[in-house]
Amino acid sequence: MLIVKRNHTNPYFNLAAEEYFLKETEEDIFMLWRNEPSIIVGKHQNTLSEINLDYVKENNIRVVRRLTGGGAVFHDLGNLNFTFIQSNKDHTLNDFRKYTEPILEVLQQLGIDARFEGRNDLTIDGRKFSGNAEMVWKNRVLHHGTLLFSALMTDLGQALKVDPAKFSDKAVKSVRSRVTNISEHLKQPMDVMQFAELIQRHITEMYPDARFYELTDADRSSIESLAEARYSTWDWNFGNSPEYNFRKVIRTEHSGTLEFCLNVRNGIIVQTRIYGDYFSHADPREIEDILADIPHQEESIRQALSAFDISRYFAKITVDEFVQGLF
Repeated sequence: MLIVKRNHTNPYFNLAAEEYFLKETEEDIFMLWRNEPSIIVGKHQNTLSEINLDYVKENNIRVVRRLTGGGAVFHDLGNLNFTFIQSNKDHTLNDFRKYTEPILEVLQQLGIDARFEGRNDLTIDGRKFSGNAEMVWKNRVLHHGTLLFSALMTDLGQALKVDPAKFSDKAVKSVRSRVTNISEHLKQPMDVMQFAELIQRHITEMYPDARFYELTDADRSSIESLAEARYSTWDWNFGNSPEYNFRKVIRTEHSGTLEFCLNVRNGIIVQTRIYGDYFSHADPREIEDILADIPHQEESIRQALSAFDISRYFAKITVDEFVQGLF
């Protein structure tokens, strides 16, 4: 068992590191890691329907899609993540208890009555502090989980607060749970890195062959290349979403009410319809048509609109107001 030591907090790098050790190594792996403020969405989710886009933009929160299924989670430096990667000739999946048991043992040693509940959650007094997910690649199993230790709950709630009326799709939806921080239940205070040290020590006791491993320059180079090619891209994080329909109504001071209806496939706008009680000097269908076949992405939409005087199509509306209606 290699205990891979790293202090990177870039979520693109950290998600890429998991894929790298899953696919490019043969040894069993254990990792503890933290991310800067970020939202990590499940492989099969519609990203835009899981995040509060305005809040994410205002607070520079990165959004990254992972390889495993399940729901969206918020990470910050008060959230500790753990990863097991092990070879498994039987291709066993959903053995969540096996991989979460070491975490429960550490917490029980600290006098905390932590439990495994439901499909993949760890709880204290019925409140969730850990969600877990797994995948199999060839003969390798990747299991990872979150550990809310001292996360900012306000950020967590706001970043994942989405209007469910905006989206209609068949993507996997996150189930929101009552959550808690581990630090609230400690009898003696400690910080998140001290807690990480306890887990790491427990893993070395569980696996007699455990040894620490530092990333080499070759490791870092490969991980950074993967992060750049996949995990930092709009195509992976947003464009890889399942097909969905989007609807939003906005009310402007001078233009009245506009209702935006989009059909989006693979992140690309297939069709746009705009309804409302607005006035126009030019045919709005021209705007609907130019939005077809471009990404459902603010930068791409603004570029497509740059050649048009939007107020001629929707009287007195600004480009900012119009774009706001599309997200």
